[in-house]
Amino acid sequence: MLQEIINKTKRLVFFGGAGVSTASGIPDFRSAKGLYSERIGDLTPEMILSSSFFYLHPAQFFAFYRSHMLFPEAQPNAAHRKLYELEKADILRGIVTQNIDGLHRKAGNIRVYELHGTVHENYCMDCGEKYDLNWMLANREDIPHCPHCGGVVKPNVVLYGEGMDKYVCMGACREIGNADTLIVAGTSLSVEPAASFLSYFRGKNLVVINRERTPADEKATLVLHEDIEEVMQSVSVHV
Repeated sequence: MLQEIINKTKRLVFFGGAGVSTASGIPDFRSAKGLYSERIGDLTPEMILSSSFFYLHPAQFFAFYRSHMLFPEAQPNAAHRKLYELEKADILRGIVTQNIDGLHRKAGNIRVYELHGTVHENYCMDCGEKYDLNWMLANREDIPHCPHCGGVVKPNVVLYGEGMDKYVCMGACREIGNADTLIVAGTSLSVEPAASFLSYFRGKNLVVINRERTPADEKATLVLHEDIEEVMQSVSVHV
């Protein structure tokens, strides 16, 4: 049925979460073996990945960030590659992702709205100088500092307690609102305000692909509690 829906789709939008990248070797957050199942002493990952913790304990933040959030060897999986095919065929009009791994862009997609930022961008909090992921990986300081002005270099990712970029949000909501088919995949839809973006969808077909149930299942045209990579890999793209 998914193939039939895509065959009739003119404006497809894909809304994805951590489950999209697990096949690339990046752990998700809320599964039994996900990142949030760990504790660092009395601290949860949510505490460490908060803006308040970043400012109060930057050395501890960067130690956790470098060891748990960076996967430089990860490559796009079959789901990422299929989405690139769909964009090349001008069927896919946008990817709205909660992931910070940058794999959609690495696969070749251009119409990507990274709601929570990306690990591939870092910036000096004082002078604004920008640095890439390779720079962050090569830096050996407990707290990375800008070589130009000495300011702290912060990853361009949205921490708990921070707001998302308003222009990214506006673009994502516009694409969702204009879509005739929306695929929601690999997300529990438990993180706000990103999950509320689905309320902008007014199209015909809502497809949910996720191992576990989500709040969107009841409203969906099609629900697949299956492996995302396998489902997307089975889709044929007709130009």
